Amino acid sequence: MTTVHLKINNRAIEAEAGKTILQAARENGIYIPTLCYLKDINKSGACRICLVEVKKARTLLSSCTTPISEGMEVFTNSERALQGRRNTLELMLSNHNKDCLSCKKSGHCELQTLCEEMGIRTSEYEGAHTEPTYDDFSYGIVRDTSKCILCQRCIETCKKVQGLGILGLENRGFKTIVAPVYNKSFTDVDCMQCGQCVINCPTGALTEKENIQDVIAALNDPNKTVIVQTAPAVRASLGEEFGMPIGSRVTGKMTAALKACGFDRVYDTNFGADLTIMEEGNELLDRLQNKGTLPMLTSCSPGWVRFMEYEYPELLPHLSTSKSPHMMLGAVIKSYWAKKKGVEPKDIYVVSIMPCIAKKSEIQRPENKTADYVDVDAVLTTRECARLIKMFGIDWNELEDEEFDQDLLGDYTGAGVIFGATGGVMEAALRTVKQKLEGKKLDPVDFEACRGMAGVKEAEIDLNGTKIWIAITSSMSCARPLIDEVKAGTSKYTFIEVMGCPGGCINGGGQSIVPSRVKNGKIGYGYKELRMKALYDEDKACELRVSSDNPQIQELYKDYLEKPGSELAEKLLHTSYSGKEKYKVF
Repeated sequence: MTTVHLKINNRAIEAEAGKTILQAARENGIYIPTLCYLKDINKSGACRICLVEVKKARTLLSSCTTPISEGMEVFTNSERALQGRRNTLELMLSNHNKDCLSCKKSGHCELQTLCEEMGIRTSEYEGAHTEPTYDDFSYGIVRDTSKCILCQRCIETCKKVQGLGILGLENRGFKTIVAPVYNKSFTDVDCMQCGQCVINCPTGALTEKENIQDVIAALNDPNKTVIVQTAPAVRASLGEEFGMPIGSRVTGKMTAALKACGFDRVYDTNFGADLTIMEEGNELLDRLQNKGTLPMLTSCSPGWVRFMEYEYPELLPHLSTSKSPHMMLGAVIKSYWAKKKGVEPKDIYVVSIMPCIAKKSEIQRPENKTADYVDVDAVLTTRECARLIKMFGIDWNELEDEEFDQDLLGDYTGAGVIFGATGGVMEAALRTVKQKLEGKKLDPVDFEACRGMAGVKEAEIDLNGTKIWIAITSSMSCARPLIDEVKAGTSKYTFIEVMGCPGGCINGGGQSIVPSRVKNGKIGYGYKELRMKALYDEDKACELRVSSDNPQIQELYKDYLEKPGSELAEKLLHTSYSGKEKYKVF
Protein backbone atom coordinates (compact mmCIF):
# COMPACT_ATOMS: atom_id res chain seq x y z
CA MET A 1 0.00 0.00 0.00
CA THR A 2 1.35 3.40 -1.02
CA THR A 3 0.93 6.08 1.63
CA VAL A 4 0.36 9.74 0.82
CA HIS A 5 1.38 12.50 3.24
CA LEU A 6 -0.72 15.67 3.28
CA LYS A 7 -2.05 18.37 5.56
CA ILE A 8 -5.69 19.17 6.29
CA ASN A 9 -6.24 22.37 8.27
CA ASN A 10 -2.49 22.42 9.03
CA ARG A 11 -2.70 18.96 10.56
CA ALA A 12 -0.33 16.36 9.11
CA ILE A 13 -2.10 13.13 8.16
CA GLU A 14 -1.46 9.98 6.15
CA ALA A 15 -3.86 8.21 3.81
CA GLU A 16 -3.81 5.50 1.20
CA ALA A 17 -3.00 6.63 -2.33
CA GLY A 18 -6.10 6.86 -4.50
CA LYS A 19 -8.31 8.12 -1.69
CA THR A 20 -10.22 11.35 -2.14
CA ILE A 21 -9.81 14.35 0.13
CA LEU A 22 -13.20 13.54 1.70
CA GLN A 23 -12.23 9.94 2.42
CA ALA A 24 -8.88 10.95 3.90
CA ALA A 25 -10.55 13.59 6.05
CA ARG A 26 -13.23 11.23 7.40
CA GLU A 27 -10.72 8.51 8.17
CA ASN A 28 -8.87 11.05 10.30
CA GLY A 29 -11.92 12.45 12.10
CA ILE A 30 -12.14 15.67 10.08
CA TYR A 31 -15.69 16.69 9.17
CA ILE A 32 -16.51 17.99 5.69
CA PRO A 33 -20.24 18.46 4.98
CA THR A 34 -21.81 16.72 1.98
CA LEU A 35 -25.21 16.33 0.33
CA CYS A 36 -24.74 14.25 -2.80
CA TYR A 37 -22.13 11.86 -1.41
CA LEU A 38 -23.13 8.31 -0.44
CA LYS A 39 -20.36 5.91 0.55
CA ASP A 40 -19.77 3.34 -2.21
CA ILE A 41 -22.79 4.59 -4.15
CA ASN A 42 -22.58 8.23 -5.22
CA LYS A 43 -19.69 10.69 -5.43
CA SER A 44 -20.73 12.83 -8.37
CA GLY A 45 -19.70 16.17 -6.91
CA ALA A 46 -23.10 17.45 -8.05
CA CYS A 47 -24.05 19.33 -4.88
CA ARG A 48 -20.77 21.27 -4.43
CA ILE A 49 -21.28 21.35 -0.65
CA CYS A 50 -18.01 19.57 0.11
CA LEU A 51 -15.93 22.36 -1.44
CA VAL A 52 -12.48 22.85 0.07
CA GLU A 53 -9.57 25.17 -0.62
CA VAL A 54 -6.36 23.50 -1.79
CA LYS A 55 -3.14 25.48 -1.71
CA LYS A 56 -2.06 26.60 -5.21
CA ALA A 57 -5.38 25.49 -6.77
CA ARG A 58 -7.07 28.29 -8.72
CA THR A 59 -10.61 27.25 -7.73
CA LEU A 60 -12.35 25.53 -4.87
CA LEU A 61 -12.42 21.76 -5.33
CA SER A 62 -15.07 19.19 -4.46
CA SER A 63 -13.48 16.97 -1.83
CA CYS A 64 -15.55 13.90 -2.77
CA THR A 65 -14.06 13.73 -6.28
CA THR A 66 -10.55 15.16 -5.83
CA PRO A 67 -7.82 12.57 -5.16
CA ILE A 68 -5.17 13.31 -2.57
CA SER A 69 -1.55 13.86 -3.63
CA GLU A 70 1.80 13.98 -1.86
CA GLY A 71 2.37 17.28 -0.04
CA MET A 72 -1.17 18.55 -0.67
CA GLU A 73 -2.40 21.23 1.74
CA VAL A 74 -6.17 21.36 2.25
CA PHE A 75 -8.28 23.90 4.12
CA THR A 76 -11.84 22.83 4.88
CA ASN A 77 -12.93 25.89 6.83
CA SER A 78 -11.13 28.77 5.21
CA GLU A 79 -13.15 31.92 4.58
CA ARG A 80 -13.15 31.12 0.87
CA ALA A 81 -14.37 27.52 1.37
CA LEU A 82 -17.10 28.57 3.81
CA GLN A 83 -18.33 31.30 1.48
CA GLY A 84 -18.38 28.84 -1.42
CA ARG A 85 -20.61 26.51 0.57
CA ARG A 86 -22.88 29.36 1.62
CA ASN A 87 -23.30 30.49 -1.98
CA THR A 88 -24.13 26.94 -3.05
CA LEU A 89 -26.69 26.50 -0.28
CA GLU A 90 -28.33 29.85 -1.05
CA LEU A 91 -28.58 28.94 -4.73
CA MET A 92 -30.25 25.65 -3.76
CA LEU A 93 -32.71 27.48 -1.54
CA SER A 94 -33.60 29.89 -4.34
CA ASN A 95 -35.25 27.00 -6.22
CA HIS A 96 -36.48 25.06 -3.20
CA ASN A 97 -39.97 24.73 -1.75
CA LYS A 98 -39.33 25.96 1.78
CA ASP A 99 -42.45 24.59 3.51
CA CYS A 100 -40.24 23.07 6.19
CA LEU A 101 -42.86 23.21 8.96
CA SER A 102 -45.18 20.79 7.13
CA CYS A 103 -42.53 18.65 5.42
CA LYS A 104 -42.30 15.00 6.55
CA LYS A 105 -38.50 15.20 6.41
CA SER A 106 -38.35 18.20 8.77
CA GLY A 107 -35.84 17.36 11.47
CA HIS A 108 -34.27 14.72 9.23
CA CYS A 109 -33.59 16.97 6.23
CA GLU A 110 -29.88 17.28 5.53
CA LEU A 111 -30.38 20.55 3.63
CA GLN A 112 -32.18 21.99 6.65
CA THR A 113 -29.40 20.81 8.96
CA LEU A 114 -26.67 22.34 6.79
CA CYS A 115 -28.48 25.67 6.64
CA GLU A 116 -28.65 25.63 10.42
CA GLU A 117 -24.96 24.81 10.69
CA MET A 118 -24.01 27.54 8.20
CA GLY A 119 -26.30 30.12 9.82
CA ILE A 120 -28.33 30.67 6.65
CA ARG A 121 -31.69 32.27 7.37
CA THR A 122 -32.36 34.04 4.08
CA SER A 123 -31.18 33.64 0.50
CA GLU A 124 -29.44 36.29 -1.56
CA TYR A 125 -30.86 34.74 -4.70
CA GLU A 126 -34.55 34.83 -5.53
CA GLY A 127 -36.29 34.26 -8.82
CA ALA A 128 -38.35 31.80 -10.84
CA HIS A 129 -38.74 28.20 -9.70
CA THR A 130 -38.47 25.10 -11.87
CA GLU A 131 -41.96 23.85 -12.71
CA PRO A 132 -42.60 21.10 -10.16
CA THR A 133 -44.05 17.61 -10.48
CA TYR A 134 -46.03 16.09 -7.61
CA ASP A 135 -46.54 12.35 -8.01
CA ASP A 136 -48.58 10.57 -5.33
CA PHE A 137 -50.30 7.99 -7.50
CA SER A 138 -48.46 4.96 -6.11
CA TYR A 139 -49.48 3.31 -2.83
CA GLY A 140 -46.05 3.83 -1.31
CA ILE A 141 -43.85 6.65 -2.63
CA VAL A 142 -44.53 10.37 -3.11
CA ARG A 143 -42.27 12.43 -5.39
CA ASP A 144 -42.19 16.22 -5.06
CA THR A 145 -39.61 17.78 -7.37
CA SER A 146 -40.07 21.21 -5.77
CA LYS A 147 -37.89 19.89 -2.94
CA CYS A 148 -35.32 18.13 -5.10
CA ILE A 149 -31.73 19.45 -5.08
CA LEU A 150 -30.56 17.24 -8.00
CA CYS A 151 -28.00 15.48 -5.81
CA GLN A 152 -28.68 12.21 -7.75
CA ARG A 153 -28.46 10.00 -4.67
CA CYS A 154 -31.80 8.37 -5.53
CA ILE A 155 -30.67 7.78 -9.12
CA GLU A 156 -27.48 6.03 -8.10
CA THR A 157 -29.17 4.07 -5.30
CA CYS A 158 -31.77 2.66 -7.67
CA LYS A 159 -29.10 1.87 -10.25
CA LYS A 160 -26.31 0.47 -8.07
CA VAL A 161 -28.16 -0.98 -5.09
CA GLN A 162 -31.22 -2.35 -6.86
CA GLY A 163 -29.82 -2.69 -10.36
CA LEU A 164 -32.93 -1.11 -11.86
CA GLY A 165 -32.17 2.50 -12.70
CA ILE A 166 -35.76 3.65 -13.13
CA LEU A 167 -34.80 7.21 -12.14
CA GLY A 168 -32.78 9.69 -14.16
CA LEU A 169 -32.34 13.35 -15.00
CA GLU A 170 -35.10 14.64 -17.27
CA ASN A 171 -34.88 17.85 -19.34
CA ARG A 172 -31.93 20.25 -19.38
CA GLY A 173 -30.68 23.36 -17.67
CA PHE A 174 -33.08 25.12 -15.33
CA LYS A 175 -35.86 22.66 -16.27
CA THR A 176 -33.93 19.60 -15.07
CA ILE A 177 -35.78 17.29 -12.67
CA VAL A 178 -35.27 13.77 -11.32
CA ALA A 179 -37.95 11.40 -12.59
CA PRO A 180 -38.76 8.07 -14.14
CA VAL A 181 -38.48 8.18 -17.93
CA TYR A 182 -40.63 10.91 -19.55
CA ASN A 183 -41.55 12.10 -16.04
CA LYS A 184 -43.89 9.16 -15.61
CA SER A 185 -45.39 8.18 -12.26
CA PHE A 186 -43.83 5.47 -10.14
CA THR A 187 -46.96 3.43 -10.91
CA ASP A 188 -46.14 3.40 -14.64
CA VAL A 189 -42.64 1.92 -14.45
CA ASP A 190 -41.07 -1.21 -12.98
CA CYS A 191 -40.51 0.32 -9.53
CA MET A 192 -40.09 -2.12 -6.62
CA GLN A 193 -41.55 0.43 -4.17
CA CYS A 194 -38.69 -0.63 -1.86
CA GLY A 195 -38.12 2.93 -0.66
CA GLN A 196 -34.32 2.83 -0.75
CA CYS A 197 -34.52 6.05 -2.75
CA VAL A 198 -36.62 7.55 0.06
CA ILE A 199 -34.21 6.79 2.91
CA ASN A 200 -31.29 8.05 0.82
CA CYS A 201 -32.97 11.30 -0.29
CA PRO A 202 -31.48 14.15 1.78
CA THR A 203 -34.62 16.31 1.53
CA GLY A 204 -38.40 15.87 1.26
CA ALA A 205 -38.33 15.24 -2.48
CA LEU A 206 -39.07 11.54 -1.90
CA THR A 207 -41.21 10.39 1.03
CA GLU A 208 -43.57 7.56 1.91
CA LYS A 209 -47.30 8.05 1.39
CA GLU A 210 -48.72 8.66 4.83
CA ASN A 211 -51.67 6.63 6.18
CA ILE A 212 -51.76 7.97 9.73
CA GLN A 213 -55.10 9.71 9.34
CA ASP A 214 -56.74 6.49 8.12
CA VAL A 215 -55.57 4.75 11.29
CA ILE A 216 -56.72 7.61 13.52
CA ALA A 217 -60.17 7.47 11.90
CA ALA A 218 -60.37 3.74 12.61
CA LEU A 219 -59.27 4.23 16.23
CA ASN A 220 -62.10 6.72 16.67
CA ASP A 221 -64.74 4.53 15.03
CA PRO A 222 -66.77 2.85 17.82
CA ASN A 223 -67.82 0.11 15.42
CA LYS A 224 -64.26 -1.00 14.66
CA THR A 225 -62.04 -3.40 16.57
CA VAL A 226 -58.60 -2.03 15.71
CA ILE A 227 -55.72 -4.49 15.95
CA VAL A 228 -52.09 -3.55 15.38
CA GLN A 229 -49.15 -5.83 14.65
CA THR A 230 -45.46 -4.89 14.57
CA ALA A 231 -42.74 -6.39 12.40
CA PRO A 232 -39.55 -7.65 14.09
CA ALA A 233 -37.26 -5.02 12.54
CA VAL A 234 -39.34 -2.12 13.90
CA ARG A 235 -38.21 -2.78 17.49
CA ALA A 236 -34.59 -2.35 16.40
CA SER A 237 -35.17 1.08 14.83
CA LEU A 238 -38.14 2.87 16.43
CA GLY A 239 -36.11 4.11 19.40
CA GLU A 240 -33.96 6.19 17.05
CA GLU A 241 -37.01 8.37 16.37
CA PHE A 242 -36.96 9.34 20.04
CA GLY A 243 -33.24 10.01 20.35
CA MET A 244 -32.16 6.57 21.51
CA PRO A 245 -28.90 5.04 20.24
CA ILE A 246 -28.94 3.07 17.00
CA GLY A 247 -29.66 -0.59 17.69
CA SER A 248 -31.66 0.00 20.87
CA ARG A 249 -34.18 -2.83 21.31
CA VAL A 250 -37.46 -1.17 22.34
CA THR A 251 -39.96 -4.05 22.23
CA GLY A 252 -41.55 -3.21 25.59
CA LYS A 253 -41.73 0.57 25.10
CA MET A 254 -43.13 0.12 21.59
CA THR A 255 -45.87 -2.16 22.90
CA ALA A 256 -46.71 0.27 25.71
CA ALA A 257 -46.89 3.19 23.28
CA LEU A 258 -49.26 1.37 20.93
CA LYS A 259 -51.51 0.36 23.81
CA ALA A 260 -51.54 4.00 24.93
CA CYS A 261 -52.66 4.98 21.41
CA GLY A 262 -55.85 2.99 21.99
CA PHE A 263 -55.44 -0.12 19.85
CA ASP A 264 -57.74 -2.92 21.00
CA ARG A 265 -55.01 -5.53 20.59
CA VAL A 266 -51.26 -5.24 20.11
CA TYR A 267 -49.76 -8.36 18.52
CA ASP A 268 -46.32 -9.23 17.24
CA THR A 269 -45.88 -10.10 13.57
CA ASN A 270 -43.38 -12.67 14.85
CA PHE A 271 -46.40 -14.96 15.30
CA GLY A 272 -47.04 -14.53 11.59
CA ALA A 273 -43.36 -15.22 10.92
CA ASP A 274 -43.60 -18.51 12.83
CA LEU A 275 -46.70 -19.34 10.79
CA THR A 276 -44.88 -18.46 7.56
CA ILE A 277 -42.10 -20.89 8.46
CA MET A 278 -44.63 -23.67 9.02
CA GLU A 279 -46.13 -23.15 5.59
CA GLU A 280 -42.92 -22.32 3.73
CA GLY A 281 -41.03 -25.16 5.38
CA ASN A 282 -43.79 -27.59 4.43
CA GLU A 283 -43.69 -26.24 0.89
CA LEU A 284 -39.93 -26.78 0.67
CA LEU A 285 -40.23 -30.36 1.92
CA ASP A 286 -43.03 -31.04 -0.56
CA ARG A 287 -40.93 -29.74 -3.44
CA LEU A 288 -37.95 -31.80 -2.31
CA GLN A 289 -39.94 -35.01 -1.90
CA ASN A 290 -42.19 -34.64 -4.95
CA LYS A 291 -39.78 -33.13 -7.47
CA GLY A 292 -41.35 -29.70 -7.36
CA THR A 293 -39.87 -26.54 -8.87
CA LEU A 294 -36.44 -25.87 -7.42
CA PRO A 295 -34.68 -23.81 -6.27
CA MET A 296 -37.49 -22.41 -4.16
CA LEU A 297 -37.28 -18.66 -3.63
CA THR A 298 -38.60 -16.89 -0.54
CA SER A 299 -41.61 -14.62 -0.95
CA CYS A 300 -41.90 -12.50 2.21
CA SER A 301 -40.31 -9.37 0.69
CA PRO A 302 -42.94 -7.57 -1.46
CA GLY A 303 -40.37 -5.41 -3.24
CA TRP A 304 -38.54 -8.56 -4.29
CA VAL A 305 -41.83 -10.10 -5.49
CA ARG A 306 -42.54 -7.00 -7.61
CA PHE A 307 -39.03 -7.26 -9.04
CA MET A 308 -39.65 -10.86 -10.09
CA GLU A 309 -43.02 -10.05 -11.63
CA TYR A 310 -41.44 -7.32 -13.76
CA GLU A 311 -37.97 -8.68 -14.45
CA TYR A 312 -38.29 -12.49 -14.41
CA PRO A 313 -41.97 -13.40 -14.93
CA GLU A 314 -40.98 -16.74 -16.43
CA LEU A 315 -39.44 -17.75 -13.08
CA LEU A 316 -42.48 -17.01 -10.90
CA PRO A 317 -43.11 -20.77 -10.27
CA HIS A 318 -39.87 -20.74 -8.25
CA LEU A 319 -41.36 -18.31 -5.71
CA SER A 320 -42.85 -19.77 -2.57
CA THR A 321 -46.61 -19.22 -2.56
CA SER A 322 -46.58 -18.43 1.16
CA LYS A 323 -47.84 -14.96 2.03
CA SER A 324 -45.59 -12.67 4.03
CA PRO A 325 -45.91 -12.85 7.85
CA HIS A 326 -48.07 -9.75 8.35
CA MET A 327 -50.44 -10.85 5.59
CA MET A 328 -50.76 -14.29 7.19
CA LEU A 329 -51.43 -12.78 10.59
CA GLY A 330 -54.00 -10.41 9.09
CA ALA A 331 -55.79 -13.33 7.44
CA VAL A 332 -55.80 -15.32 10.70
CA ILE A 333 -57.08 -12.33 12.69
CA LYS A 334 -60.02 -11.86 10.33
CA SER A 335 -60.90 -15.56 10.32
CA TYR A 336 -59.75 -17.63 13.31
CA TRP A 337 -59.50 -14.75 15.83
CA ALA A 338 -62.76 -13.21 14.61
CA LYS A 339 -64.57 -16.55 15.00
CA LYS A 340 -63.16 -17.13 18.47
CA LYS A 341 -64.01 -13.61 19.64
CA GLY A 342 -67.40 -13.38 17.94
CA VAL A 343 -66.44 -10.34 15.86
CA GLU A 344 -67.43 -9.89 12.23
CA PRO A 345 -64.39 -9.63 9.92
CA LYS A 346 -65.82 -6.47 8.37
CA ASP A 347 -65.70 -4.81 11.78
CA ILE A 348 -62.01 -5.59 12.29
CA TYR A 349 -59.38 -3.06 11.17
CA VAL A 350 -55.84 -4.48 11.02
CA VAL A 351 -52.86 -2.12 11.08
CA SER A 352 -49.32 -3.33 10.32
CA ILE A 353 -46.31 -1.37 11.58
CA MET A 354 -43.66 -2.24 9.03
CA PRO A 355 -40.06 -1.31 8.15
CA CYS A 356 -41.09 -1.51 4.51
CA ILE A 357 -42.78 0.92 2.11
CA ALA A 358 -43.58 -1.87 -0.38
CA LYS A 359 -45.95 -3.36 2.21
CA LYS A 360 -48.33 -0.48 1.42
CA SER A 361 -48.84 -1.85 -2.09
CA GLU A 362 -48.70 -5.50 -0.94
CA ILE A 363 -51.93 -5.17 1.05
CA GLN A 364 -53.71 -3.95 -2.11
CA ARG A 365 -52.76 -6.94 -4.27
CA PRO A 366 -55.96 -8.72 -5.39
CA GLU A 367 -54.11 -12.04 -5.01
CA ASN A 368 -53.82 -11.34 -1.27
CA LYS A 369 -57.54 -10.93 -0.61
CA THR A 370 -58.92 -13.89 1.33
CA ALA A 371 -62.58 -12.97 0.84
CA ASP A 372 -64.37 -9.76 -0.08
CA TYR A 373 -62.14 -7.82 2.29
CA VAL A 374 -58.40 -7.17 2.57
CA ASP A 375 -56.40 -9.07 5.19
CA VAL A 376 -54.59 -5.90 6.33
CA ASP A 377 -56.28 -2.52 6.14
CA ALA A 378 -53.37 -0.10 6.64
CA VAL A 379 -49.59 -0.10 6.80
CA LEU A 380 -47.59 2.46 8.76
CA THR A 381 -43.83 2.64 8.43
CA THR A 382 -41.57 2.83 11.46
CA ARG A 383 -41.35 6.59 10.88
CA GLU A 384 -45.14 6.95 10.68
CA CYS A 385 -45.50 4.94 13.88
CA ALA A 386 -43.24 7.43 15.65
CA ARG A 387 -45.27 10.34 14.28
CA LEU A 388 -48.48 8.73 15.53
CA ILE A 389 -47.03 8.28 19.02
CA LYS A 390 -45.84 11.90 19.09
CA MET A 391 -49.16 13.14 17.69
CA PHE A 392 -50.99 11.43 20.57
CA GLY A 393 -48.79 13.25 23.09
CA ILE A 394 -47.25 10.09 24.54
CA ASP A 395 -44.04 10.65 26.49
CA TRP A 396 -41.76 7.94 25.16
CA ASN A 397 -39.16 8.34 27.88
CA GLU A 398 -41.72 7.81 30.66
CA LEU A 399 -43.16 4.59 29.22
CA GLU A 400 -42.79 1.41 31.24
CA ASP A 401 -42.25 -1.79 29.26
CA GLU A 402 -45.40 -3.79 28.52
CA GLU A 403 -46.01 -7.20 26.95
CA PHE A 404 -47.81 -7.95 23.70
CA ASP A 405 -51.37 -9.22 24.13
CA GLN A 406 -51.18 -12.97 24.69
CA ASP A 407 -54.63 -14.27 23.74
CA LEU A 408 -54.64 -16.75 20.81
CA LEU A 409 -51.92 -15.06 18.75
CA GLY A 410 -49.48 -13.72 21.33
CA ASP A 411 -46.70 -16.31 21.47
CA TYR A 412 -43.66 -16.16 19.24
CA THR A 413 -40.26 -17.76 19.00
CA GLY A 414 -36.79 -16.42 18.40
CA ALA A 415 -37.03 -17.72 14.86
CA GLY A 416 -39.76 -15.18 14.17
CA VAL A 417 -37.65 -12.33 15.54
CA ILE A 418 -34.70 -12.85 13.19
CA PHE A 419 -36.91 -12.51 10.10
CA GLY A 420 -35.93 -8.83 10.16
CA ALA A 421 -32.29 -9.46 9.21
CA THR A 422 -30.87 -10.85 6.00
CA GLY A 423 -30.48 -14.59 6.47
CA GLY A 424 -33.10 -14.70 9.21
CA VAL A 425 -35.83 -16.26 7.10
CA MET A 426 -33.46 -18.95 5.89
CA GLU A 427 -32.20 -19.71 9.40
CA ALA A 428 -35.73 -19.82 10.79
CA ALA A 429 -36.82 -22.22 8.05
CA LEU A 430 -33.79 -24.47 8.52
CA ARG A 431 -34.44 -24.71 12.26
CA THR A 432 -37.95 -26.06 11.73
CA VAL A 433 -37.22 -28.25 8.69
CA LYS A 434 -34.13 -29.85 10.23
CA GLN A 435 -35.90 -30.51 13.54
CA LYS A 436 -38.88 -32.07 11.76
CA LEU A 437 -36.73 -34.32 9.57
CA GLU A 438 -34.51 -35.46 12.45
CA GLY A 439 -37.47 -36.05 14.75
CA LYS A 440 -35.79 -34.57 17.82
CA LYS A 441 -35.17 -31.23 19.47
CA LEU A 442 -32.65 -29.17 17.54
CA ASP A 443 -29.42 -28.51 19.41
CA PRO A 444 -27.74 -26.20 18.67
CA VAL A 445 -30.36 -24.06 16.92
CA ASP A 446 -28.01 -21.44 15.45
CA PHE A 447 -27.00 -21.53 11.78
CA GLU A 448 -24.05 -19.15 11.75
CA ALA A 449 -23.57 -19.49 7.98
CA CYS A 450 -26.82 -17.58 7.50
CA ARG A 451 -25.61 -14.52 9.39
CA GLY A 452 -23.68 -11.41 8.49
CA MET A 453 -23.86 -8.59 5.97
CA ALA A 454 -22.22 -10.24 2.96
CA GLY A 455 -24.07 -9.56 -0.30
CA VAL A 456 -24.30 -13.30 -1.00
CA LYS A 457 -23.91 -16.08 1.57
CA GLU A 458 -24.04 -19.78 0.79
CA ALA A 459 -23.74 -23.05 2.65
CA GLU A 460 -24.25 -26.78 2.26
CA ILE A 461 -26.78 -28.02 4.81
CA ASP A 462 -27.36 -31.61 5.92
CA LEU A 463 -31.07 -32.27 6.43
CA ASN A 464 -31.08 -35.71 8.05
CA GLY A 465 -28.85 -37.20 5.38
CA THR A 466 -30.09 -35.10 2.48
CA LYS A 467 -27.58 -32.41 1.58
CA ILE A 468 -28.80 -29.20 0.01
CA TRP A 469 -27.17 -25.93 -0.98
CA ILE A 470 -28.73 -22.70 0.26
CA ALA A 471 -28.03 -19.10 -0.73
CA ILE A 472 -28.93 -15.82 0.96
CA THR A 473 -28.86 -12.40 -0.63
CA SER A 474 -30.30 -8.92 -0.23
CA SER A 475 -30.71 -6.05 -2.72
CA MET A 476 -31.41 -6.75 -6.36
CA SER A 477 -27.89 -5.95 -7.54
CA CYS A 478 -26.71 -8.93 -5.47
CA ALA A 479 -29.73 -11.09 -6.26
CA ARG A 480 -29.71 -10.73 -10.04
CA PRO A 481 -26.64 -12.94 -10.72
CA LEU A 482 -28.20 -15.72 -8.61
CA ILE A 483 -31.50 -15.44 -10.47
CA ASP A 484 -29.72 -15.39 -13.81
CA GLU A 485 -28.22 -18.77 -12.86
CA VAL A 486 -31.72 -20.06 -12.11
CA LYS A 487 -32.89 -18.78 -15.49
CA ALA A 488 -29.95 -20.44 -17.24
CA GLY A 489 -30.60 -23.72 -15.45
CA THR A 490 -27.16 -23.74 -13.85
CA SER A 491 -28.10 -22.98 -10.23
CA LYS A 492 -26.83 -25.50 -7.66
CA TYR A 493 -29.11 -24.23 -4.94
CA THR A 494 -32.23 -25.81 -3.47
CA PHE A 495 -33.45 -22.83 -1.46
CA ILE A 496 -32.63 -19.14 -1.91
CA GLU A 497 -33.61 -16.33 0.45
CA VAL A 498 -33.91 -12.90 -1.17
CA MET A 499 -34.68 -9.67 0.68
CA GLY A 500 -35.41 -6.54 -1.30
CA CYS A 501 -33.38 -4.12 0.80
CA PRO A 502 -29.63 -4.41 1.54
CA GLY A 503 -29.31 -6.02 4.94
CA GLY A 504 -32.96 -7.03 5.00
CA CYS A 505 -35.85 -5.38 6.83
CA ILE A 506 -33.54 -3.74 9.37
CA ASN A 507 -32.64 -1.40 6.48
CA GLY A 508 -36.11 -1.20 4.95
CA GLY A 509 -37.33 1.91 3.18
CA GLY A 510 -39.67 2.72 6.07
CA GLN A 511 -37.09 2.56 8.84
CA SER A 512 -35.62 5.47 10.79
CA ILE A 513 -33.35 7.53 8.58
CA VAL A 514 -29.69 7.42 9.55
CA PRO A 515 -27.81 10.56 8.51
CA SER A 516 -25.35 9.97 5.69
CA ARG A 517 -23.34 12.88 7.05
CA VAL A 518 -20.68 11.56 9.37
CA LYS A 519 -18.94 13.51 12.10
CA ASN A 520 -15.81 11.94 13.56
CA GLY A 521 -16.86 8.57 12.15
CA LYS A 522 -19.49 8.18 14.89
CA ILE A 523 -22.73 8.45 12.91
CA GLY A 524 -24.05 6.41 10.05
CA TYR A 525 -21.95 3.46 9.04
CA GLY A 526 -22.47 0.23 10.96
CA TYR A 527 -26.13 0.96 11.73
CA LYS A 528 -27.32 -2.22 9.97
CA GLU A 529 -25.05 -4.38 12.11
CA LEU A 530 -26.29 -2.65 15.28
CA ARG A 531 -29.93 -3.23 14.37
CA MET A 532 -29.17 -6.83 13.39
CA LYS A 533 -27.55 -7.45 16.76
CA ALA A 534 -30.69 -6.22 18.53
CA LEU A 535 -32.73 -8.92 16.78
CA TYR A 536 -30.28 -11.75 17.44
CA ASP A 537 -30.07 -10.66 21.09
CA GLU A 538 -33.86 -10.98 21.39
CA ASP A 539 -33.71 -14.36 19.67
CA LYS A 540 -31.22 -15.61 22.25
CA ALA A 541 -33.42 -14.32 25.05
CA CYS A 542 -36.46 -16.28 23.83
CA GLU A 543 -37.28 -19.51 25.64
CA LEU A 544 -38.47 -21.07 22.37
CA ARG A 545 -36.39 -20.57 19.22
CA VAL A 546 -37.92 -22.97 16.68
CA SER A 547 -41.17 -21.90 14.99
CA SER A 548 -42.80 -25.34 15.19
CA ASP A 549 -42.39 -25.24 19.01
CA ASN A 550 -44.73 -22.25 19.34
CA PRO A 551 -47.68 -23.65 21.38
CA GLN A 552 -50.20 -21.20 19.94
CA ILE A 553 -49.11 -22.12 16.40
CA GLN A 554 -49.66 -25.78 17.32
CA GLU A 555 -53.10 -24.91 18.73
CA LEU A 556 -54.00 -22.94 15.59
CA TYR A 557 -53.37 -25.98 13.39
CA LYS A 558 -55.04 -28.38 15.79
CA ASP A 559 -58.11 -26.25 16.30
CA TYR A 560 -58.51 -24.59 12.90
CA LEU A 561 -56.03 -25.07 10.03
CA GLU A 562 -55.54 -28.84 10.51
CA LYS A 563 -52.01 -28.97 9.05
CA PRO A 564 -49.54 -26.93 6.97
CA GLY A 565 -50.65 -26.93 3.35
CA SER A 566 -54.23 -27.93 4.13
CA GLU A 567 -57.08 -26.68 1.98
CA LEU A 568 -57.92 -23.94 4.50
CA ALA A 569 -54.24 -23.04 4.94
CA GLU A 570 -53.89 -22.70 1.17
CA LYS A 571 -56.92 -20.40 1.07
CA LEU A 572 -55.84 -18.16 3.94
CA LEU A 573 -52.06 -18.25 3.91
CA HIS A 574 -50.98 -18.64 0.30
CA THR A 575 -51.04 -16.38 -2.73
CA SER A 576 -50.24 -16.30 -6.44
CA TYR A 577 -48.26 -14.09 -8.81
CA SER A 578 -48.55 -12.71 -12.32
CA GLY A 579 -46.09 -11.17 -14.74
CA LYS A 580 -46.21 -7.39 -15.11
CA GLU A 581 -45.52 -5.36 -18.22
CA LYS A 582 -42.27 -3.46 -17.82
CA TYR A 583 -41.96 -0.05 -19.39
CA LYS A 584 -39.08 -0.27 -21.81
CA VAL A 585 -36.41 2.42 -21.67
CA PHE A 586 -34.72 2.91 -25.03
